Parts: sequence; C-alpha cells; structure tokens
Amino acid sequence: MKIHREGRKPITVITVAIIIVWLLFLRLPFNTKIPFTLAAVAGVVIIFFVVRFFRIPNRVVNKVDNGVISPADGTIINIEEVVENEYFNDKRLKVSIFMSIHNVHVNYFPMDGEVTYVKYHQGNYLIAKHPKSSTLNEHNTVVVSRNERETVLFRQIAGFVARRIVCHLKVGDPSVQGEEMGMIRFGSRVDVFLPIGTEIVVSNGEKVRARKSVLAYF
Repeated sequence: MKIHREGRKPITVITVAIIIVWLLFLRLPFNTKIPFTLAAVAGVVIIFFVVRFFRIPNRVVNKVDNGVISPADGTIINIEEVVENEYFNDKRLKVSIFMSIHNVHVNYFPMDGEVTYVKYHQGNYLIAKHPKSSTLNEHNTVVVSRNERETVLFRQIAGFVARRIVCHLKVGDPSVQGEEMGMIRFGSRVDVFLPIGTEIVVSNGEKVRARKSVLAYF
C-alpha cells in the first residue's frame, strides 16, 4: 500500500498541528496527565484516518476489453435511465457510486480509449447521495471514447465533506483501463453514464472496487 501524493501536504500539516497541541498541553500550569492523554489518543486517531484516506491499495487491474470497470470504490446507490444534458444530450444509463469517507478515494479510468472531453464545474456541496448533487454540486466531467458506440462519461462529484476534486487530464490524453485519473478528497460520488443497451451487471446496494469490479458490458 502507498500513500497518494495529494495526501503528503495535509498529513504533514495535521501532524505538525497535533504535535503543537501536545506541546501546549505540556506547558499548562496544572496536572495535564489526563487531558494530554486524551489529546494524544485523539491525535493518533485523526492521523490514522487521514493516512488511511489517502491510501492506494495494491491491486491487479481486471482488464475487460468489452466492458467497463468501476472507476471508484464504494456502493452502488442508483441505476437508472436519464437524459444526459452536458455532453451527449440524449438518453443514457447512469450508474451512481457513493464513496464514503472509509473508501479509497483515488479514481481510475473505466475503459481503454481516449479522453475526448474534460470540464470542471463549480457548485454546491449537497450530500453526495442527494439526487441533484450530480449537477448542482461541484463536479468534474470526463468523457472517454474508443469508438462511436463505446463512449462513456463519468463524473467526479464533490460531497458535503469533500472540498477538492483532483484531475489533471486534457483532451487527447490516452485512457488506459485501471490507470489513475484523479481523486476526490473526503467523501464523494462518481456517476458513470453508459450507452443505452449496455448490459449492467451490478445492482443497487452492491459494493464495488475500483480497478476490479465490472459495472457493465457493451
């Protein structure tokens, strides 16, 4: 397991801040044994969860030539036919993946192809499970295309806690199934828009793993 580069700064800042708090407790003019112990335990727990959030697990990519694998760890919270109005302007099958604060938050390419569209949108911070969070929340939209029939849009969506979407892609970049394409900090959601007629092989409530779980077959 590795720690994502995006985690280096927050981990360092939080660790330094906790050490400063510990030192301040030691300088107080009264018996600080109990409050110092509580502060020490709380600090260790906070550091543990922050380090855990930025972890990158070692996984072998489940390469599926004719399918789409999950771009994120999380739980399937919605599968429905919708009208996608940002890029396709037609009906698509949407699969929504909710990423809790306990999930790995690195995102990966769901298929091979080429990046044909990237656009970041500022927005609100509704709870990520909210139906309208896909369009009203801060989000980043990426489209990957292999051919006219096999084109997938996936959207990184900031949640109530998330405050930064990371994505450095540009149009023309190659999409390699299972390779990293970005991350979302601290609780969020990813929506995947698939062509009508795609065979969805997951169901609501199912746990999925990035780079491993197959969402659908073309």
